[in-house]
Formats: sequence, C-alpha cells, structure tokens
Amino acid sequence: MQINLCQLKPHQLARPRLNRPKQTFSVSLLGIERASSILVNSQSSMKIFFQRYFDLDRLRQILVFVAVIGGIAVNTISNNLFPLNGVPLGELSNIFFTSVQIIPADYAFGIWGIIYMGLIAFAIYQFQPSQRQNPSLQSSGYLFILASLAQCAWIYLFLARLFPLSTIAMLGILLPLIGVYQNLGIGQQQVSPSERWFIQIPISIYLSWITVATVVNISLSLYSLNWDGWGITPPAWAALMILVSSAIAIFVTSQRHDIAFSLVVVWALIAIVIRQIDTPLIVVTGVTMAIALILISAISTFRSKLPLTKEITKEI
Repeated sequence: MQINLCQLKPHQLARPRLNRPKQTFSVSLLGIERASSILVNSQSSMKIFFQRYFDLDRLRQILVFVAVIGGIAVNTISNNLFPLNGVPLGELSNIFFTSVQIIPADYAFGIWGIIYMGLIAFAIYQFQPSQRQNPSLQSSGYLFILASLAQCAWIYLFLARLFPLSTIAMLGILLPLIGVYQNLGIGQQQVSPSERWFIQIPISIYLSWITVATVVNISLSLYSLNWDGWGITPPAWAALMILVSSAIAIFVTSQRHDIAFSLVVVWALIAIVIRQIDTPLIVVTGVTMAIALILISAISTFRSKLPLTKEITKEI
C-alpha cells in the first residue's frame, strides 16, 4: 500500500519530527540526573573515606608517635647496640675531647632516660582522640617531627666524626623545638594539670638539655677544627660558655616561669663542675650560676602564683 504524502495534512507530517527529539531529550535528562546522583554519592563516600582514614590531625598524631618511638630506637641501636665504628657517643667524647672543659660528667647524660620517658608520655597523651583538635598540638606537631629527624641525623653525623656537620644537625633540633615551645605557650597559657605534665614539662626538659648540648657541640666542633680560641685559655672559654647557657636559662625562667627548664641547666652546670673540679675558674663560675638559677627559679615561681593568691583572697 502506498501513501501519498501530498494527501497528508501538515500536522501529520510534523508529528514524527516532534516526537523523537522530545523522547531523546527526556532520556538525556534522566541520564544526567542519574549521573549527577552517582557523582554526589561518590563524592560523599570519598569525603567520609578520607575523613576516616586520611584525617590530617590523625595523621599528625601517628607521625608524632612514630617520631618519638623511632628516635628512641635509632639512639638505642646506633649508640648502644651497634655504634658506628664501634665507639658509642660517650666514649667518643672522652677519646677526642678530653681537653674541652665544657663537657659535663658522664652521669649527666643519664638525663636522656628522663627525657625519653617524658617524650613517650607526650606521644601517648597527644595520641588521644580528645587531643586531635588541640590547637597547640596542631601548630607544633610537625615541628616536633622535624626535630626528631634532625636528632637521628645528629647521632649518625657525630658517630661518623663529622663534628661541624653535627653542629648543623644540632641546630636542626634546637630551632624546631623553640618553635614547639612557643606554639605550646609554655608559661604563658593556663592549661590543665595533665597537659602541663604530659606536654609542657617533657618539652621544657627536652629543649633545655638540647640548649646546653648545642653550646657543648659548638665547642667540640671548634676544637675539632683546631681553633685556637683567639688566645683565650680553655678554662676561660668554658666559663664563658657556662655564662651563655645560664643567661639563656635566666631569660627563659624570668619570661616563662619555667622551673623545669632552669633545673635542667642547673643539672648540667653541676655535672660540668664535678668533671672540672680541679679548675677553680670553672668551679666558681658553675657553682655561682647554679645557685643564681635556683634562686631566680624560686622567685619566679613565687611571683607566678602571686596573682592567683590575690584573686583567691579577694573572693574570700
């Protein structure tokens, strides 16, 4: 049967042309809606996935914990179990730097036991879910990690007897720790007792000892380069380094009321005095500065508690 197109009316000719695009357009809209729905759902799922498994604060907590444990492991393995060239750090100093009179007595380095215990407490405390959003830890976590990496580098460089380079690594420990100290607001912010004991005090002890160690490390590096000290005698240089370390501790104590920092320096000064007990200039300087630091710490602690005492009195 043949259809004469001339006999068809205009609306009959137009209908097939209009129906097909309308159907195609509806299918396209449906496809776009489905694709958009799938995309939104996938983005939501990815967001939940990344928040759960790739949360930056959680990552920071993990890295800080690993940095503490890794630093202790590196020190134990490289210094005590398998020291480079078969000579531990303590023996290396006694072999090559007997003439450097700023080195503390051997027992003083036992403070690393206290430092590591404090850092383990710090690592565990900051790892708690309640500390994940702690602003102080958020701003200081990666600086602490950097200091830990620099400490591992320092151990290798010192054992490899690359003493000038070890001084650079020591500064790589010191400078980030200063940033951590400032970001934590130690001595300037009111914190809970747990945060004081498990965050601030461990960092104070660690930074204080690294401050003293930096002064000693610079002296050792200069000695290894055969520096003549500009004609100044070794006891005089040792006394000068004692004054420098004490001045830093006095400044920190007066500004931050940080007794933990000052007591570590006192510990180091007494150890230097005991090692150099036959050198009057070092003994007098060390004992004088140790007593001064103890007195300043006591006065600073009393003053820091005085405003609180006044407030309590007013309330009564």
